[in-house]
Order: sequence, then structure tokens, then C-alpha cells
Amino acid sequence: MSLNQLRVFGRSGTLISPLTLGTMNFGEGAAAAPGGPGGAAQGYAPTGADESIRIIHAALDAGISAVDTADVYSQGQSEQVVGRALRGRRDDVFIATKFHGQMSANPAHSGNSRRWIMQAVEGSLRRLQTDRIDLYQAHRPDYNTDVLETITALNDLIRQGKILYYGTSVFTPAQLVEAQWLATTNHLIPPVANQVPYSMLVRGTERDVLPIAQQYGLGVLAYGPLAGGWLSGSFVLDAGKPPTRVHSLPGRYDISGPASERKLLAADSLARLADKLELPLVDLAVGFALNHPAVSSVIVGPRSEDHLRAYLKAADTVLDEAVLDAIDELVPPGTNFVERDAGAVVPSLEYAELRRR
Repeated sequence: MSLNQLRVFGRSGTLISPLTLGTMNFGEGAAAAPGGPGGAAQGYAPTGADESIRIIHAALDAGISAVDTADVYSQGQSEQVVGRALRGRRDDVFIATKFHGQMSANPAHSGNSRRWIMQAVEGSLRRLQTDRIDLYQAHRPDYNTDVLETITALNDLIRQGKILYYGTSVFTPAQLVEAQWLATTNHLIPPVANQVPYSMLVRGTERDVLPIAQQYGLGVLAYGPLAGGWLSGSFVLDAGKPPTRVHSLPGRYDISGPASERKLLAADSLARLADKLELPLVDLAVGFALNHPAVSSVIVGPRSEDHLRAYLKAADTVLDEAVLDAIDELVPPGTNFVERDAGAVVPSLEYAELRRR
């Protein structure tokens, strides 16, 4: 595998690098997120603008040709940094951004409605300093908005030239199929992409989401190859408590529950497998995510240039069948240890009032 071996992004025909630079960690300073997916947790400090720009330039110089961001990342700061970094290089980069998360104290400044999409896209275009967005993604499903309204608005943005393609993020299998069916039957341009969490510890998408993506020719951006830090080497049986930084996301890193205990055992076993193979755990993790035939590109989110160099090295990792079989034995295909690792919990599971009389 090499960053120079570009991959076809689903049925779009667009070529992108096997690694995509994720920019959730980038910003101008201390971040405060009113709400929504991908927003900064309390006390979270993103990588500063100057260092972020250096990381972006280093990634582009190394061969990464796709950058993924979102309006809600550091409340627009990430998009601003990306826009500054891409001055003079815009035409060589595939820019993906997202809408949905709450962008102010006003809860109406969020969601997947036509009203908000038309406002949100203008903000993203301005912050990114561009006249078009290559891939505009619904960051999460919006259970208060009809899917047809959302895809009709996005279809109109394509017609206006403000976006080139649109896609989704962590949509359920049913929602992916519904969006394709609604677009086709209403003579609209259908979504061409879906963004999903995918790693050796988060494999639930292998059951249905990735096969559906292949069926419909969707490009897949896989994020979280290190499973939010669980595959960084810090989560092993003799490591004690996890790093303090991760406590900013309540529940996700609590290792006391039965499901998380099983997840910790699996993370420890995968770290031992990497040691046996004399391979850095990050190389094993990124190599695994890159291997699935449905995955177009793997999103990596460095906080420093050292992190970026580790990811770039990992992109060259090729895993043979024996190693992939060994991973399958430790974490069976289709496994998610914790429901929220899927990226979102559907309302019917999260809210008791929706399943009880």
C-alpha cells in the first residue's frame, strides 16, 4: 500500500488517497461546543492554528489528497484553519465537510432541514474560503426531518454548484437504502458516500453497512482506526487507568462495565499480537482498516506532526491472510463491544419512552 496508489471513491469515479486527513483536533484555541456530534468536550483544547496548518501541509506533501472536517469541529475553527492551509492548493484537495451539529446557543442552528442546510453550507463555504465543497455530509441522522427534505436540499446545492457530491455519516442500513430509493424514485441525485467508524475493535459495520455500501457503489470514509485511542497501546491489562484526556468523553472509556472489560481484553490481545508480529500497533490497526474492500479511504486524526508521521508509515502496512485470520479470532467479524461505538445510538434504543408503554 502506498499513498500514491489512489482509490476510486465509490461510483463517483473521483480518485482519493487511501488516507484522509481528519481535522477534528484542529482549531484556533480553546473550544466550546454547544452540542452535536464531533463537538469539543468540556475542557478540550484543539491543536493551535499554526501547528495545524503545518500538519495539513505535511500531509499534503506526503501524498494525502483528501481532508475531512465539519462545521461543528471547534465551532467552525477547524474549517477556518483548513481554509487558511489550502490557499493556493485548493484544486489539488478533495474537501469533505459536514452539517447537522448545533452551531450556536440557538438549537435551530442544527439538524438536517432545508432551512438549516441552506444556512450551514454558506458558513462552511465562507470558512473554507472556497466556492464549492467536494463532499457535503449529513453528520448524523435527523429523526425530526423527513429524509426526502434533506436529500432534495442537497440535490439543489449540487445543481447550484455549491457542492459536488453529498453523503451521510453513521446512517443505519435502513436509512442508507431509504435515501437511495427516495432519490431514485424522485429523480434526484442520490448520495455517493457514507462515513463510518471502523477498526479492529469496532466491526459492527461489517454486518450490513459495508455490504450495502458495496451494493450501491458508495464511497466509504472509515474513521477511528485506533478506536478512539483504544488501539494506541494505552489500553492494555497492565496499564492501569486510561489516559486522563479520554475522560472528557463520559462513558466511552469507562473500563468497569462488562462490555468494556471484554473490549479491554480484546485491545490487550491485539496489542500482544502486534508485539508478536514485531509491528507497531498503529500499523496493525491502520493496515486492517485499509484492507476491507468497501473502504475507500481511512480518516486519520493526528494532533501533532509526530502523530502524522506514524500514520503515514502505517499506510504502507500490508497484512497477509494469516494475520487477518488471527485478528478475526480475537475479535470476530461484525463485533461491536459497546453500542455507542457505532457512532450513534438510534433513539429506539437510547430512549426508554420509545419502547415502553
